[in-house]
Amino acid sequence: MGTFHVACTVENHTDRERSARVSKVLVDTGSDYTWLPESLFKKIGVIEEKRDLAFTMANGQTITRSVGFAIIRVDGHFTIDEVVFGRPGDLSLLGARTLEGLNLRVDSKNKKLVAGGPLTAA
Repeated sequence: MGTFHVACTVENHTDRERSARVSKVLVDTGSDYTWLPESLFKKIGVIEEKRDLAFTMANGQTITRSVGFAIIRVDGHFTIDEVVFGRPGDLSLLGARTLEGLNLRVDSKNKKLVAGGPLTAA
């Protein structure tokens, strides 16, 4: 499939004036969660809501990280989601839950995100 990056804006969900632009985030449908640097979240006032959640890494290692809530914007689409407070050495990832909330899907041939189309209803 290949990999690609996108830019996004992250906002504090309780104070939308506090935001930060992230120029390069790896699109990773293999990751449930979006991971961004802890320092970015602290800068815009996003707080840790859940601490010490266990995550299994691709190499099988289990690590713990904190999670908070943020608004994520990509190319005119936005969603609110749980986001992982990444530590030094962690990749910045745009995960599957966020992509679903944004109603975007991966166009692997052209290495870009495209509109997901109509939402499914019961």
